[in-house]
Amino acid sequence: MRGSTLTSPARGLATLAVGVVAGAVVAGGGLASADAKAPRTDRQITNMTDEVAKIKAYYGDTVDAKGEHWPSPDSNYAVQVRGIENQAEKYLAQRAKHDRDGRKAIVLDVDDTTLSTYNYELETTFVYNPVSNAQYIATKTMPAVFGMNQLATRAQQQGYTVFYVTGRPESQRVATAANLAAVGFPAADPAHLFMKDKSAPPSYLSCGANCSVVEYKSGTRAHIESLGYDIVGNFGDQQSDLSGGHADRTFKLPNPMYYLP
Repeated sequence: MRGSTLTSPARGLATLAVGVVAGAVVAGGGLASADAKAPRTDRQITNMTDEVAKIKAYYGDTVDAKGEHWPSPDSNYAVQVRGIENQAEKYLAQRAKHDRDGRKAIVLDVDDTTLSTYNYELETTFVYNPVSNAQYIATKTMPAVFGMNQLATRAQQQGYTVFYVTGRPESQRVATAANLAAVGFPAADPAHLFMKDKSAPPSYLSCGANCSVVEYKSGTRAHIESLGYDIVGNFGDQQSDLSGGHADRTFKLPNPMYYLP
């Protein structure tokens, strides 16, 4: 799903613990002073039970007949997303009035920008696992992030070409394209859906199979520009989706569930 190393709330605490131990050991088996960034007391560490409860409240957690969890359209999350979409739609509409050459484009990330991973995150307690993730994507239809399918469709109607740039691996292309189509997004054919392919990275990525998220996504946007497109808007839920340039304006969607550097 994310196709990259992540820091979730739970994994963040585990990483912190490992870092403290590793930082205290020096050559020859001696001990160094504790990591200056390490919490000095338990009160400086977020309680995970409380944090998950806050995430559920923010998303307006609802449970369906199958026991799956979904964000509520009345949640604070939905309200925040719609506020960002309103700004984006006004901007895109204004640009469409002046840019009539047919080479306008928007770029959308997939996970938690177009498709909601909320249920998967709760099922896995916010810890990414490539095996469970691949199985989930192959067998589930994730819902659209509130309003993003309508935003993308309206943009297409205004003359924008819609591109998707995701860290999902190439092996998930068919399932990803089918999910996007099933929840009302413009077609995600191979020319418009870019996925990570570590076994055969594209020649336009100088970092090859070892790209960071920022290098991969900004390099792919640069490639889209080289095809003659002006990327008017770039949408993502991580700052790494948006960094590196090659877009006139960026729109950051909220995601308190995980962090991708």
